[in-house]
Amino acid sequence: MEENTQIQIPRVKLGNQGLEVSRLGFGCAGLSGIYNDPLSHEAGCSVIIDAFNKGITLIDTADVYGLNHDNEIMVGKALKQLPREKVQLATKFGITILEGKVGVKGTPAYVRECCEASLKRLDVDYIDLYYQHRVDRSVPIEDTMGELKKLVEEGKIKYIGLSEASPDTIRRAHAVHPITALQIEYSLWSRNIEEVIIPLCRQLGIAIVAYSPLGRGFFGGKAVVESLPKNSILEQQRLRTWIITLLP
Repeated sequence: MEENTQIQIPRVKLGNQGLEVSRLGFGCAGLSGIYNDPLSHEAGCSVIIDAFNKGITLIDTADVYGLNHDNEIMVGKALKQLPREKVQLATKFGITILEGKVGVKGTPAYVRECCEASLKRLDVDYIDLYYQHRVDRSVPIEDTMGELKKLVEEGKIKYIGLSEASPDTIRRAHAVHPITALQIEYSLWSRNIEEVIIPLCRQLGIAIVAYSPLGRGFFGGKAVVESLPKNSILEQQRLRTWIITLLP
């Protein structure tokens, strides 16, 4: 009898608002050249579908991934080949790139504009988990959250998330509408959230979604580091780390 070696991904509750996801999520940024050369839509969709078939149902993208929002468009194509009701789709807004300059924007009007645009690019009726990618300190978080709350009430998003937010921002945002998840870097070499952020999220019932848990690939094995594309962010980081080790 052939042995079944299919990997089973456990299911977990993300926060205490009712969202259930696969314990392991799939971040789609790398498909559009963040850390490597970008894939074609055909190849990218194949990767996403393969991840889903292996039990990963939390698919994570952002409006800033890929040139001209290419990643969301790719994810939307993949979703057409998957049972939408079994996928937990996460995307993000808030980071702006204008003439090569990176900024942050969180005004209520921009929140709505981004959500509507992502829905169109993804070609879906709703987003399961909508993150504020980075907090705009020039806009009261209560104003940003107020618009996100309206989007929940309208059924355009189901759950709200924050990314890289401070403890004070988390508390104030959560007071306007429950936050389901905080996405933040967490790995063996990035552990500063353990002292305050993790206890606070436990207290409020907010899940931690760790991004770059393998140190952006550096904990993935020797072969991973040796085969980095020359123009990737990872290669630039590797070279900086190598240079630093040579300094007195």
